[in-house]
Amino acid sequence: MLWVKSLHIVFVASWFAGLFYLPRIFVNLAMVAPESVAERARLVLMARKLFRFTTLLAVPALGFGLWLWLGYGIGRGPGNGWMHAKLALVLGVVGYHHGCGVLLRRFVAGQDRYGERWYRWFNEAPVLLLLAIVVLVVVKPF
Repeated sequence: MLWVKSLHIVFVASWFAGLFYLPRIFVNLAMVAPESVAERARLVLMARKLFRFTTLLAVPALGFGLWLWLGYGIGRGPGNGWMHAKLALVLGVVGYHHGCGVLLRRFVAGQDRYGERWYRWFNEAPVLLLLAIVVLVVVKPF
């Protein structure tokens, strides 16, 4: 079980690293002047590659988490309400990841709707999600 838990932690940390950096690329994309075609193309290429790589990291992170939950019974049974809250937040992370993909497709299509300030705020969501998830797992408040 410790191997599975270790792999879960490594893949979750790696997944979140991508989720921390991808919106930073969006901030830079939102700041690119319309005439800077090469800069925009380079940032879009970086964002596309990072999104693909981050998606590949998300799959084993979720898989190892499910293995711990369903295979080893971590967080199951009475007194494990923290796990329900954690799973809800994990769904939020998956939704955030999906949202990054939607925003990336809009950048690729040249249909960006938001300014750099919005992306700066958007960039804070994974930090808050990770903080809440770690607190739930370590403290197990309910």
